[in-house]
Amino acid sequence: MSYVLVKKGSYRNQEIKNKVYPLIKGLCHGANGKFVTVNSDGNKIRVKVAGRQDVEKVSETLYNRQQVNEQELIAEKPRVDDATRIKEIGERFEILDDMTKALVRGDIRSLIVTGPPGVGKSYGVEEQLNKGSLFGDMAGQKRRFEVVKGAMTALGLYAKLYQYSAKGDVVVFDDCDSVLLDDLSLNLLKAALDSGKKRMIYWNAESNKLRAEGIPDSFEFKGSACFITNIKFENVRSKKLQDHLEALMSRSHYLDLTLDTMRDKILRIKQIAQNGVLFSDYDFSEQSKQEILDFIEENCNKFREVSLRMALKVADLMKISANNWKALAQSTCMKRL
Repeated sequence: MSYVLVKKGSYRNQEIKNKVYPLIKGLCHGANGKFVTVNSDGNKIRVKVAGRQDVEKVSETLYNRQQVNEQELIAEKPRVDDATRIKEIGERFEILDDMTKALVRGDIRSLIVTGPPGVGKSYGVEEQLNKGSLFGDMAGQKRRFEVVKGAMTALGLYAKLYQYSAKGDVVVFDDCDSVLLDDLSLNLLKAALDSGKKRMIYWNAESNKLRAEGIPDSFEFKGSACFITNIKFENVRSKKLQDHLEALMSRSHYLDLTLDTMRDKILRIKQIAQNGVLFSDYDFSEQSKQEILDFIEENCNKFREVSLRMALKVADLMKISANNWKALAQSTCMKRL
């Protein structure tokens, strides 16, 4: 992988100065001028530059140093010891459990959960929803919740909200960011989660789908919604989307799991390992488990991502080959230099 230093440039009218990115594509000429294509926190973006003098290829070391510096800036409070920080992280996930239970009871209308990928956001929410459905499942009743993943149109959203519109119903949008980045979908969600006593949703357009499924062009929504996303709403740069998302946030409880640094992600992995959950499906000795954790920590900047999913991938490789798992991990789990 190559890295580029943007000495001076811009993205969506935001100035960028002296920042290093993983390079996707070098200097190109477009209708609006010159640009380089880079990876910004997992998103492919085009950074506008005046010319070749504003970009310079640099080493991975410089990129890693920048990452460490940014993480230190994010952690504005004094550094706490690992045990204290693990406890703090655990408390955030306990709050997630409590808020999900409140959704199931219908005590809150909407919950937004944000945090990096692969830290257990979805697992925590689905675990509480499954527990809340236990007696209904035993009685053979239809489940009162659904987890929606992937893409969804505004029309599909309207139909799904109608399907789960009764009091006590919960719709979970798990990494279904299309509904958060579309004007029409956001307007439907704002109506569904309005703070008024009666929440009416309208579809004022002709639709064969709604007619075929017997869905009316308006209905009252009494259910709840949960949004699980990697997007930090306050970091969205589009002014138009910002206004929509702020309106959605004002109607919701917003829980940021605050796993912003590499250290936090590693400590989250250690926390789940200490609880005995992470490697419960593997017949590993305590020494082998610790080897995996040490290997991930020592090579954290080389992995494509640092997450619970990645820890399980490495565990799979140890299960495949107890003698060669590190080499397999380097080939299949790490960024190519």
